[in-house]
Amino acid sequence: MVRESDLAEAAAEADDLPDPRDVVGEHEEIPITDIFDETFVQEHTDFENFDEMVVASPSDADSAAELALVPDGTWDEFVAETTTFEDEEAMVFAARDHWVETQLGL
Repeated sequence: MVRESDLAEAAAEADDLPDPRDVVGEHEEIPITDIFDETFVQEHTDFENFDEMVVASPSDADSAAELALVPDGTWDEFVAETTTFEDEEAMVFAARDHWVETQLGL
C-alpha cells in the first residue's frame, strides 16, 4: 500500500543526505519513544510524551515499553479520540516519516 508523503519529495530536493548506515545500523532497533518523540506527540496528540499517552490508554500499561498491554481493538479507538489521526496505522506512518525527516535533517 502506498502512502502519501512529502518525505520522498523532500529527500529528492535535499542536497546532501547522510548514508542510511550512518543514521541507524542494519540490525539496530529504534526505541519507540524515539519514533514517537516529544515534538511529534505534542503536535499530534493530547499528551506531552508517548509514555504519558500509553499510560492514559485503556490498559494497565505504565510506559511505552508496555504498549503491548493495551487490549486489541481499543488502541485504534483511543488514537482516534486523542490524536489528529483516524487510527493507529495513520499515526505510525506519520511518526515514521517524522523520524526519518528528523534524522535526515529535512
